[in-house]
Amino acid sequence: MQTTVRPQGSGESERQDLPFALKDVRAAIPDYCFQPSVFRSLAYFFLDIGIIAGLYAVAAYLDSWFFYPIFWFAQGTMFWALFVVGHDCGHGSFSKSKLLNNIIGHLSHAPILVPFHGWRISHRTHHSNTGNVDTDESWYPIKESDYDLMGFPEKLVRYYAPLIAYPVYLFTRSPGREGGTHFSPKSALFKASERNDIIVSTVSIITMVAFLGWFTLTFGVVAFIKFYFVPYAIFVVWLDLVTYLHHTEDDIPWYRGDNWYYLKGALSTIDRDYGIFNNIHHNIGTHVAHHIFHTIPHYYLKDATEAIKPLLGDRYRISHEPIWKSFFKSQKACHYISDTGAEVYYKPSK
Repeated sequence: MQTTVRPQGSGESERQDLPFALKDVRAAIPDYCFQPSVFRSLAYFFLDIGIIAGLYAVAAYLDSWFFYPIFWFAQGTMFWALFVVGHDCGHGSFSKSKLLNNIIGHLSHAPILVPFHGWRISHRTHHSNTGNVDTDESWYPIKESDYDLMGFPEKLVRYYAPLIAYPVYLFTRSPGREGGTHFSPKSALFKASERNDIIVSTVSIITMVAFLGWFTLTFGVVAFIKFYFVPYAIFVVWLDLVTYLHHTEDDIPWYRGDNWYYLKGALSTIDRDYGIFNNIHHNIGTHVAHHIFHTIPHYYLKDATEAIKPLLGDRYRISHEPIWKSFFKSQKACHYISDTGAEVYYKPSK
């Protein structure tokens, strides 16, 4: 059975224990923040593509092992930036045209082996259930009883190698959820009406894999590793690092049953400061406003955040500590939650 997807703001009028409602948060944000600019969105897409192409040209021209480490990190970072553009497409915040969103989404995601529609749908489930122990889709906590039963491979990926987890998740989903690959139209992740979309995205991935196979046969394994595999691996680390830190902190609450509703769950996230990378990866660390209203384009998230901070008060959370410090702190402190309780918090490893 597919995970229930609640509409944005579901149940707000019936359950309200915050000092503000979703409509109050919406009223605080200027209307322009909800109006994507096709020109501006396309400009970010082509800028990222241009930088990626330029890095490839420089690396191929220099062909120097002194330059390759710089190239690998820069290109992997740009792959991550390109993913964020596709992320906007998946939310419909790239433009108001579904066709354009789908086209740019595939052009952004297929080259980095992300199934656009498959990820878009599972990510939609995450946004509609954020902070819900039972129905969230991404980096949700493991119950203590399940934690005790987890085998070494699962614990290894989840707790000691989380920065390489994303490709595994695409094929197997996360622990505690009904299994389902992002590539099969018959996966438990998807409705029957979404199967054609999944086929299109899977074909795009197969096409990219075929191209990489041709490239490897033509130019050799070393060329494949130099020009694609290492940047791709760095992209995966970026993706896992940022998404993990969005929702993993030992003082972020998680909710069960009727204690959860959309707005309260959406506030169970935290903004992070990535320094010089904030603009490079399109301010994806500005995450609280994004979770409340995911249709805000990335280039308006900072404006929206400043608008809602006075209203949210201490419900708005941001961390300015070094990213590496936040990661290792959360990795040590956030392993499982209690089996019972309407509002629960992460506990450290046993």
